[in-house]
Amino acid sequence: MAHLRLLLLLSGPQLLVLWCCPPSAGFLQVEMAGETQTVLLNDNATIICKVQGYHHLDITIMGITWFWKHQVSATEVKLFEFFGDHQMTVRPGASVSLRRLKRGDASLQLPGVQLREAGEYRCEVVITPHKAVGTVQLEVVAYPVSSLFPEQAMVKENEEQLILCMASGFYPTNITVTWKKWTQKDPQYVEFSEGVFTNCTTKNEDGMFNVTSFLMLKPSLEDNMTIYQCVVWHKSLPTSQRLNFTLTMIGSQKSACTLKYYIKQIPYSPS
Repeated sequence: MAHLRLLLLLSGPQLLVLWCCPPSAGFLQVEMAGETQTVLLNDNATIICKVQGYHHLDITIMGITWFWKHQVSATEVKLFEFFGDHQMTVRPGASVSLRRLKRGDASLQLPGVQLREAGEYRCEVVITPHKAVGTVQLEVVAYPVSSLFPEQAMVKENEEQLILCMASGFYPTNITVTWKKWTQKDPQYVEFSEGVFTNCTTKNEDGMFNVTSFLMLKPSLEDNMTIYQCVVWHKSLPTSQRLNFTLTMIGSQKSACTLKYYIKQIPYSPS
């Protein structure tokens, strides 16, 4: 909002006085990044808090305080405080850029965020005599590391072979593992569930989760060159992970059936 400008004209030589006062108490606001921000485990987080209507601030007459409340606790903890020449940091590494604060950006920097730091963050800005408060939920996620086992297998026609698709070290617990296959008769990836069993997720001591999906194969000669694909989806991923192997039948070649293993994993890039 534009500042109030008061123009005073005095008799004799004209004197121009420009008075810029802050917005009224009801209009001091801070802008957060929506209701929730998501950050990857061990990444550096910037929790957004921007003062609306101010582009050039005198930080010697203002203050900024950041609070944190755990998801399962009602107790609020002060993480960072700045008032004039006073600055206090409770969470190691927490900071607010004073250079950006002069331009109205009171965002909190948190290096190496851990799972336990998820919860509600509250930004409190004081521009004397006005105050504005904003809150946001911080969600910490960890992406799965996925693999197929065995990478190669010796299989004879009509003999059973168990294939494992394992996803480990992810958070939170919700994850989807599906199987698809591509055949020469139907050259497109089609989801199937026959011979598939996926167990329940298990929790590690560090709070992260694992899951394994099993595929039982009993191939025939018609399955020669069929491509099987394990698809892993988790909210931490920008796109699903896809792990492929190609089945080559012994009946069409004079060598053992080999499961050729390929893995394609697109690395996560935080927003």
